[in-house]
Amino acid sequence: MLTASLLLIPMLFIALILFMNEKQARMIALTGTLVNLAVNIVMIAQFKIQADAQFLVSEPWVKSLGISFDLGVDGISMMMLLLTNFLMPIIIISTFNREIKSIKGYLALLLLTQAAFVGVFVALDMFVFYIFWEMTLIPMYLISLYWGKENRIPVTYKFFLYTLAGSLVMLVGIIYVYIKSPDQNFSINTFYHAHEFLSQSEQHWVFLALFVGFAIKVPLFPVHGWLPDTHTEAPTQGTLLLAGIMLKMGIYGLIRWVLPVVPLGVLHYQNLVIFLSVCGIIYASCIAIVQKDLKRLIAFSSIGHLGLTVAGLFALNIQGAQGAVIQAVNHGITSIGLFFVVDIVYDRMHTRDLNKLGGIAHKSHNFAILFMIMLLGSVSLPATNGFVGEFLLFVGLYQYSAAFTAFAGLGIILGAVYMLRAYQKVMLGEATEATSHFKDVNWSEKLVLIPLAGIVFWIGVYPKYFLDIAEPALNKILSIYTQAQ
Repeated sequence: MLTASLLLIPMLFIALILFMNEKQARMIALTGTLVNLAVNIVMIAQFKIQADAQFLVSEPWVKSLGISFDLGVDGISMMMLLLTNFLMPIIIISTFNREIKSIKGYLALLLLTQAAFVGVFVALDMFVFYIFWEMTLIPMYLISLYWGKENRIPVTYKFFLYTLAGSLVMLVGIIYVYIKSPDQNFSINTFYHAHEFLSQSEQHWVFLALFVGFAIKVPLFPVHGWLPDTHTEAPTQGTLLLAGIMLKMGIYGLIRWVLPVVPLGVLHYQNLVIFLSVCGIIYASCIAIVQKDLKRLIAFSSIGHLGLTVAGLFALNIQGAQGAVIQAVNHGITSIGLFFVVDIVYDRMHTRDLNKLGGIAHKSHNFAILFMIMLLGSVSLPATNGFVGEFLLFVGLYQYSAAFTAFAGLGIILGAVYMLRAYQKVMLGEATEATSHFKDVNWSEKLVLIPLAGIVFWIGVYPKYFLDIAEPALNKILSIYTQAQ
């Protein structure tokens, strides 16, 4: 019941929000996300570190098609649930002290997105997974379309078409595996034995069908084109949802539904995927260096960071897989911290142009410190969360190819260049006339940034707790891949 509760609680609080006034609605939404977080904490307290899924729910849904509402949590999904339910209260708090039109509808869509995210991470039936996967697109589309910036309409259509096209291609692969399966169902156990009834050539093209859908969501170079524009035009909370949680669905999908399902396809395209990932790291980092818009700069940095995550994952060893999971969490923490920094700057300055900013650190010491902590996590300074994730990714990738590792390492150098340059442009130097009256962070902004800063150091100093949670499930998936070769 705990797993089902994580789905039902946001839906219940959506109904409550619709009967409240605008002031009450924010507190109700915040309460709903905190209740979900509390349930998640109870689950982690009862969680046994093992390979098999726990907190199982299984109810027949469409018997004639072999569809069952199967839910469960293992170490990988637990990490994603913790990320989702930790970030959602922070995202709701970010709406405080901000003027947002039709706030009740906005908050309801945020909670609906949370429920869909949870469904993606707990589904143990591929059809149910796909339903929740598509369900995340609807509220994100509406949030970007109705609350976005001036160019939101074409950009939102671009986002919608990219992700929908990828999902439809993925659906073809899903249906093909279902048709070929002797049991004619969508259960995770059937899909994890797909390599037994799919030929080598079938696994190759099924891999491509599944991979395209997940790669677009990551997003991986060269199917990344929707991301910078969507980040730029989306409202702050849409950006936080996108960067903090939605992009991680792609990483999770690759781990959960690609590596163990079509291992021969993974092996065949392994080199190509890592090559594209490394190209994305260098490309995105170079583009970020020349950006003048602070928000677009951070958007391109996400492409680089997640490219490294995919490269380490496809090294197909435990170090790379652990690095991928922990770095997915790390990126969720640091990216929403950095995007919220952008929101604070834009809220006061009404610009994100780096050439029009400067000297803010002289007027806002708390803001300068919190911004720096988020930045250090992003550039992977030792004792921060980013260092742990990237170290494991590089160790895993090096075991596969020293050459790829060397080129991927350029991302660390370039990342330090563009992030420190951005900090210098925004925070240091002489204060301009516009920045001379910059106000320090208020109470709601501190409630967003301080917990994030705490997690940056917690994972950086003591990562063992988080690594241990996911390791047995990752070993199980890698063993399926290894046995099928």
